[in-house]
Amino acid sequence: MIGVAFVGLLGAIVGSFLNVVIYRVPRGESVVAPRSRCPSCEAEVAPRDNVPVLSWVLLRARCRRCGDRISGRYPLVELLTAVVFAAVALARGVDTDLILQLPFAAVLLAVAAIDLEHRKIPNAITIPAAVWGVAGATVVQAGELPEMLVAGVAAFVALLLMALAYPGGMGMGDVKLAGVMGLYLGLSVLPAMAVAFLTGTVVGLGVIARAGLAARKSALPFGPFLAIGGLVGLLAGPELVDLYADRFL
Repeated sequence: MIGVAFVGLLGAIVGSFLNVVIYRVPRGESVVAPRSRCPSCEAEVAPRDNVPVLSWVLLRARCRRCGDRISGRYPLVELLTAVVFAAVALARGVDTDLILQLPFAAVLLAVAAIDLEHRKIPNAITIPAAVWGVAGATVVQAGELPEMLVAGVAAFVALLLMALAYPGGMGMGDVKLAGVMGLYLGLSVLPAMAVAFLTGTVVGLGVIARAGLAARKSALPFGPFLAIGGLVGLLAGPELVDLYADRFL
């Protein structure tokens, strides 16, 4: 449990960085420089005001210099990342596989937030994630690398065919993200994709039921649903695959 708590703390710190990624990457800005600034007055955020979650609470959600309100998205991303990281460590164990699992979880959280706001999944995130997936697997999961490569290609091709058949339903960003999910999840990408389509369908029907047929004209971003499926695959994918095999094969 000490290891899980440490991973959760690490998640809060990574969540602070993800806030930078979520804000800057869609705008084509560097995530390295300049230092974090207030969007309103451009004042640099001092280290004491950059402590995950705690600083936002102590500052009462306002910039120390100009007093402008700080979005609640920042502590939410930090807290959510901490919870997800701790859940991954608890479900999969604190071992070297976290070298792959934690960055994958961070990628899912970042692309979900970006896709919700900007309706796109940047190559600047999915391409490095794919490279790290292959490189990391070569080091810590070499025996599973063939399965992961096959799963990545299969997931990519499957969504590519869907995107070509129904261009308005999903974009190439979703296709690339599916390929990345296969690289990290291997065979567990199957329940991950099932969860993604199930949640997407349920939410879509709910939106139509609430807003009427006019809601069909406003497409929902599919990235967040892929992220949900990816997290389910990460936390419980092998168990779901085994359960299906025991019951139906």
